[in-house]
Amino acid sequence: MSEASRRAPPVDNRPHVRAGSGSKDSMVAPGRDTESPEMREEAEGWLRALAGRQARLREDQWRAIHALVAQRRRALVVQRTGWGKSAVYFVATALCRARKAGPTVIISPLLALMRNQIEAAQRAGIRAHTVNSANIDAWERVYAEVEAGDVDVLLISPERLNNPEFRDRVLPELAAGAGLVVIDEAHCVSDWGHDFRPDYRRIRTLLAGLGHDVPVLATTATANERVTRDVAEQLAGADAADAAAPLVLRGELDRESLRLAVVSLSDSTARLSWLAQHLDELPGSGIIYALTVAAATETAAFLSERGHTVASYTGQTDPEERTRVERDLLDNRVKAVVATSALGMGFDKPDLGFVIHLGAPPSPIAYYQQIGRAGRGVARAEAILLPGREDREIWAYFASMAFPDEETVRHTLDVLAEAGGPMSLPRLETRVDLGRARLEQMLKVLDVDGAVRRVRGGWEATGQPWHYDAQRYAAVAAAREAERTAMLDYIATTECRMLFLRRQLDDPAARPCGRCDTCAGTVWSDEVAPEQRRAAAQHIDRPGVVVAPRKQWPSGMAELGVDFSGTIRPERRAAEGRALARLTDIGWGTVLRRLLAEESPDEAIPDQMFDRVVTVLAAWPWQRRPAGVVTMPSRTRPHMITDLAARVARTGRLDHLGGLAYTGPDGAGVRRHNSAQRLAALHQALAVPDELRAGLAGCTGPVLLVDDYTDTGWTLTLAAHLLREAGAEEVLPLVLATRA
Repeated sequence: MSEASRRAPPVDNRPHVRAGSGSKDSMVAPGRDTESPEMREEAEGWLRALAGRQARLREDQWRAIHALVAQRRRALVVQRTGWGKSAVYFVATALCRARKAGPTVIISPLLALMRNQIEAAQRAGIRAHTVNSANIDAWERVYAEVEAGDVDVLLISPERLNNPEFRDRVLPELAAGAGLVVIDEAHCVSDWGHDFRPDYRRIRTLLAGLGHDVPVLATTATANERVTRDVAEQLAGADAADAAAPLVLRGELDRESLRLAVVSLSDSTARLSWLAQHLDELPGSGIIYALTVAAATETAAFLSERGHTVASYTGQTDPEERTRVERDLLDNRVKAVVATSALGMGFDKPDLGFVIHLGAPPSPIAYYQQIGRAGRGVARAEAILLPGREDREIWAYFASMAFPDEETVRHTLDVLAEAGGPMSLPRLETRVDLGRARLEQMLKVLDVDGAVRRVRGGWEATGQPWHYDAQRYAAVAAAREAERTAMLDYIATTECRMLFLRRQLDDPAARPCGRCDTCAGTVWSDEVAPEQRRAAAQHIDRPGVVVAPRKQWPSGMAELGVDFSGTIRPERRAAEGRALARLTDIGWGTVLRRLLAEESPDEAIPDQMFDRVVTVLAAWPWQRRPAGVVTMPSRTRPHMITDLAARVARTGRLDHLGGLAYTGPDGAGVRRHNSAQRLAALHQALAVPDELRAGLAGCTGPVLLVDDYTDTGWTLTLAAHLLREAGAEEVLPLVLATRA
């Protein structure tokens, strides 16, 4: 919040916000200029309540506030992180409410951001509430308080806009009575933005339903000219006259506190040991970003072992644990939080001293946004990038989640049209070959385009004509590829790093910063102490990753002719298994990605890797030692799997019982992307040969089930089911790699 955006106690003589009735008759009429000295003085009072007695409005903050309150305009503010965009909408809220306007609706992407904003508003006497997935029990109370006029600010997630109950019951009244609508992180509205989210596109529908006198504010720190233009056009609306064009306030994007640097290290061991060696040299507390959940978890574990006070924070972290970790970081009880992008937009800690990236994000703009968490309220903060060789492979995986091909989309629309009623996601999965997350993303886009609609019970087709915009989807994919190339250019550049990032954001005032490693010539050493390297190597070489068994069959299997439903009976279930490593791991994962790549030959695993297998087996805390070994069939790596099983059997003096088999030459057929269809295909294709059945009958003890890797887990689940049915006492999956 402004230049004084540091935590400060609220002043006692702050203005009082009166509960609005929803009427805007008493608001200042459009057309007033930005002089309005009395209104500015009032606005300054609210800013001091938010940010401290010394705070003063920036000129562009005042221009935005005046446009919203006095002129009821729509505005887009593109300013660097920490500039004070939230001060604009909280001050504007206070002024609008004092003029008997309805509540402000803030559409905000992350729970961490919502919590920060509610705390900031309450310090200034602004009554703010949120409706999100973490406070379901409070929804009815919040709705009632909104209707009673006892809420000044309601924060909602973009996903909430298409919740059927919220959309049909709450949203119409909210839109009709809103005094101000705020779209935070507005670059998400544009599919050209680095973090486009389909749910954000529904905001256009919300804006179309607002009266022309309802002011709207969109804010972001990361929008280049193309994204700025796209968001401004969406704010204006299709029917907006030129006179109603949104006010666009775009500022310089330099962050004078940030010292940018890149440290190129040889391998994962070097990067982990570098972190352990240098973490205490960094100022204050900070964030270490990792590209995957596995990397975040493992890095936090290693740093903890080395005596550092750290915590991990990912999309898989329990909500209560997330809140605790955020608070520990805010209160400097931890040196660092090792996080994925789940800890991202809007996390507000003005004195954050550093941001380190263990692996590069796929976009310089995304990188700029994440390093923007640091140095808001301190004179100096470090932003250090430790790129990895595996970064491009991880980028490629996320790129594979792009919008599906036209045939898949048309098929989905046909399935919904033929259903004659709503279809749930699990039921739709039995007919559409997409994974759950990608299927839901596609449906959200189709929903915004008007082709489908989310209703109670699932999704239904609207029957409206729909056009597959292949040219636009290809252009967006090309833009993403250009971003990835630009990120590699950032790593390699010899020019000013901040200048590079500002150019990526089309900042017309971009100039050399004089502070980064290339400008100042001050570089972080890439050398690490031998003792730190040994510790990192030992951590990376720890044996094995748990492969948890599946306990529930997918929904809707009866529709695919498979008699599986509900809980998998314990006597037909796989036991807990082991993998050498995750494919996303920062150590062995890199080796396994190369070994299991499509273009890699089918050959025996190297001796060093087999030694690792033996180590995993030796450390496995099974209750009963296995007595036999069974192999999975494979069309791509039959030699590797059979040879691995034979070596395990010889080394462990186990019976090599043979392997499961495919019923036809095509195996399980074309790769299926969702659980129901994957399991149905396997059910038709996988069988227990008579020789294996006979071997199981004579085996007195558990069997190891050997495969190259596991992804969804359904192959191992069905194989264990068949083996237990054929007489195996227990099935212990052993794979080289897991994607989990």
